Amino acid sequence: MLKIAMSEISRLFDAIQAVDELYLPVEKGNEVEFGPYSADAKVRLDALQTVKSAKDMFFPFQEDLMKFHMDGKKISVEAAAKKDKDFVVFGVRACDARSFSILDKVFLADPVDTYYQARREHGIVVSMACHRPEETCFCSTFGIDATKPEGDVVTWIVEDTLYWEAQTEKGEGLTKKVEAVLAESDSKAVEAQQAAVKEILKKLPLADLDLSYFTSHPELEIFKREEWKELSSHCLGCGTCTFVCPTCQCYDVRDYDTGHGIERYRCWDSCMYRDFTMMAHGTNRKSQVERFRQRFMHKLVYNPLRNDGEFSCVGCGRCLKKCPNSLNIVKVAKTLGGTQA
Repeated sequence: MLKIAMSEISRLFDAIQAVDELYLPVEKGNEVEFGPYSADAKVRLDALQTVKSAKDMFFPFQEDLMKFHMDGKKISVEAAAKKDKDFVVFGVRACDARSFSILDKVFLADPVDTYYQARREHGIVVSMACHRPEETCFCSTFGIDATKPEGDVVTWIVEDTLYWEAQTEKGEGLTKKVEAVLAESDSKAVEAQQAAVKEILKKLPLADLDLSYFTSHPELEIFKREEWKELSSHCLGCGTCTFVCPTCQCYDVRDYDTGHGIERYRCWDSCMYRDFTMMAHGTNRKSQVERFRQRFMHKLVYNPLRNDGEFSCVGCGRCLKKCPNSLNIVKVAKTLGGTQA
């Protein structure tokens, strides 16, 4: 295990930036988001969460796909450049780190999404253990260890020191590039923090969230539950839950006339929108109850059925914080699972 004093953390950032692009949580306005590192960036490693998840680094909110040019009746197609340089995403929390494996099952399945694939191949994840989990956190429900996240490198901040440990071949490679600014250390301080945080995690309000109902009852039975009507009755269809979610994968593909050619791009979409999956005859889900049900059936039923019991949720709690009407996944799980929401 290696370490560096937090007072000298900029030396580590500069060392990474010297060899690879570096992205980390930075404050923008009143929010914290992943953004490029610079000397004047307001880095916020103390923030438990970014407003959007680290998913944005591998599956961007908006991404160019190709361009079309016309010369008379001749059409030429120019594919957008894929990520071809290594980059580091620093400060990824345990919930977001787990979300990448869920996204991989979608975007790296046949046919492979080559834009996503390029980012995953060149991306190096430096995760960060949680030392102050919040009441909205429930990552332990999904077997996630917030005290030792997945990632190529895992880090811990204990008092005034950042501890560093490589976990993969990519992580070892990055470590060799920056080891000059790091010092050798034992793991005693980290182990003490891990033990203390695990005790906190046991006492969180959602520590005992039970999702067994969704894997032990027939799909059609859950689909037909009358409670969907009441649960969705106050949904605004704003899509906030999907845009802050680390595991939502829906996107739309659109063409834009620049005046000197057509640009095709994709951008995040939401199953909570009325025009989602719109076709020539209209939309398949005409009511908000159908759209609301689709979102949570996917998270809690469809995904586990198709992925060996793995839910499409990582317990980050963002939807608990951001939904204006408190219609979050925990309320759905408790209502349908037979406990008070």
